[in-house]
Amino acid sequence: MAKAQSAAIAPVRGEITEAGKATPLPGAIVRWLLDDADATAPTTTAVSDAAGRFMLVRPARAASRLVVQALGFRADTLVVPVTGSPYLRVALRGGQELGEVTVTARGPAYSSITPANVQVISASDLTKSACCNLAESFETNASVEVTTSDAVSGAKQIQLLGLDGSYSLLTVDNQPALRGLASPYRLGYLAGPWIENIEIIKGTGSVVNGYEAISGQVNVKLKEPDKTDQLLFNVYGNDLGKFDVNLNASARINQKWSTVLLLHSDHLGNRVDRNGDTFLDLPLVTQFNAFNKWKYLSGTGIVSEVGLGALRETRQGGQLGFRDTGSDAYFQNYGTTQGTTRYTGYAKTSYTWPTRPFQSLGLLLSGTDHDFTSAYTPGYSSSLSASGPRTYDGTQRTGLGTLLFQSVLGNTSHVYRAGLSFLYDDYHEVFRDGYRYSTEIPAETYAREHRNRRELVPGAFAEYTYQNSRNLTVVAGLRADNHNLYGWQVTPRFNLKYDAAKNTVMRVAAGRGFRVANPIADNASLLASARQFVIGNQLRPERAWNMGGSATQYFTLLGHLATFVVDYYHTEFDNQVVADMYTASRVVYIDNLAPNGRSFARSLQGEVQIEPLKGLQVKGAYKYLDVRTTYEGELLPKPLTPTNRAFVNLGYASAFDKWRGDFTVQWYGQRPLAPINSMHMHGSGQEFVLATAPRYALLNAQITRGFKRLDLYAGVENLTNYRQANPIEGAAAPFGPDFDAAMVWGPVYGRLTYMGLRYRIE
Repeated sequence: MAKAQSAAIAPVRGEITEAGKATPLPGAIVRWLLDDADATAPTTTAVSDAAGRFMLVRPARAASRLVVQALGFRADTLVVPVTGSPYLRVALRGGQELGEVTVTARGPAYSSITPANVQVISASDLTKSACCNLAESFETNASVEVTTSDAVSGAKQIQLLGLDGSYSLLTVDNQPALRGLASPYRLGYLAGPWIENIEIIKGTGSVVNGYEAISGQVNVKLKEPDKTDQLLFNVYGNDLGKFDVNLNASARINQKWSTVLLLHSDHLGNRVDRNGDTFLDLPLVTQFNAFNKWKYLSGTGIVSEVGLGALRETRQGGQLGFRDTGSDAYFQNYGTTQGTTRYTGYAKTSYTWPTRPFQSLGLLLSGTDHDFTSAYTPGYSSSLSASGPRTYDGTQRTGLGTLLFQSVLGNTSHVYRAGLSFLYDDYHEVFRDGYRYSTEIPAETYAREHRNRRELVPGAFAEYTYQNSRNLTVVAGLRADNHNLYGWQVTPRFNLKYDAAKNTVMRVAAGRGFRVANPIADNASLLASARQFVIGNQLRPERAWNMGGSATQYFTLLGHLATFVVDYYHTEFDNQVVADMYTASRVVYIDNLAPNGRSFARSLQGEVQIEPLKGLQVKGAYKYLDVRTTYEGELLPKPLTPTNRAFVNLGYASAFDKWRGDFTVQWYGQRPLAPINSMHMHGSGQEFVLATAPRYALLNAQITRGFKRLDLYAGVENLTNYRQANPIEGAAAPFGPDFDAAMVWGPVYGRLTYMGLRYRIE
């Protein structure tokens, strides 16, 4: 009896396609057709997603007829069994041709369906700023902060829930990517025009994607070969002399095969020093980047995708007079050089049982070869003798394989996923700090300079999802990985979504994360300073628990959909590899968290999204961060993390998107600093005074004129021309003991203006 009742309330699932083409039909409306006696009873509707799939809850009184409608297609009515959990395949035939359609409402950015707290940055959102690369894709988003690592390399990093980007898992098309040694510059390795959308997932997420996510996941979805424009050409230029060129080209070879080629190049060859400190405000950069995806749809349940990518980038920063002409140049002007060569490839194949559409088997394989070199003019030391530039070179070769099976237990209210994974990571790092230690023997010098490790990690995972088709979704996952260096690692994760009312969604999440730190790559910004690196000999993996939740309220304001979201997350580390810049001003100690120490991050954020007038969208958010770590027995705030942040974005679009305008204000509260020339070092016995950066705001604006196939856009970043007064400490004496380019908390080059165009053929 219980089993029959469970089956009776199971939702109806299916997919909608265009007849004769088998092309997914997104945006189709599915609703129950009730009998006359039930005409006053409440009914439910569903809308098909980008893959044409839908899930529709049954009404309280079981209905048997389903109506499927889509603009430009003839409606269809189907008879559905009253019990069971059927999977429907609906093919709609074309109807009367429609003229131009005006979109009068946009879907909410915060998902009401997913069990995890997910925010989506759509393709439309990505055009609200220049968005030349992934780093600039978050400028109109309040959840993720993008910071400049140092004032020499120009690298950017993200922060999620108050933690550095290394604690958030970055995936591309839901596969781990740009991790390990790629972290310092990875936000520049994905071009903005390549991106279809970005999902920001707060909390540890799913065990299927691995064990490394601690603060959350950022999933970047690249353009799909069978769905994107045939041609997209984008060119951008700014008043610093930087140019970006992008070309996306796709082809549907036949009903089964499609491909897309993504090309990107950017170049900055202009030496700019607007603040007059004799250092380049931005490094000279040249990048060539290409990615090619192929997709195969068999029509009989097999879907395959293959992708190949290659990247070459060179950077040169430092003083205006620096030229990379040989070793002598390193002692005449301060300068840095970086070169990166990267190759990636992946293959994904899945099979869905034709008679059991809820059951599938997938195999995911990926590989990466990442190689980089870098050199920095040597810093200062009173006790060591200089022997050449500080260099940091490395290679990382990664292979990842995942076998994933998905099915149901009885009916689609109980879904499970299980699988096996294997991770291969081979690291070779050489760090020479430019000094000779008189007490070291050659073997000790070699051990200090070479950091090599090979990780072999087989693992297994399982995840169970319960959905009662009305208001409750529970996801519980567990994975176990046998690390060849650190033994068994068990990773539990849990997500719960409860619809407390029709438009009220509550979520709770908890889970554990694990990662092996890369102490130099994770702190690469400190290489551009006179600080000496002292790294512990017995570094342990980083482990942390993340717990939190969110409440989302959807409501109608002035006739338009609005959203209010508040969330709180707490991350507590069992162990963390801590970079201590407080204890000694000219030394960074990198070691495990002290035995009795604590390290945690608390994040509280509230955000509202409204549309007060037709075409005008307003987003406002406030975030409070409390991020602290124990340094020499005292719990102190993490350097460069602001306690308070506020955000406002205004976006206007006229009819048919002919004119679009965006205005963004980002306000940052005070943040702690660890200056290299501090006179009161923590742990020195003197009174310790915590230095802080001032509050400030950044104002950005952009306007776009849209034509049938062409968009022209122009914008200004940092309208008020606000700058950090001294982004480089000791710039006048870069070979001295006070040189530090890593304490960057504000803009370096001031106001930036840009122009660009986008041309597309759909």
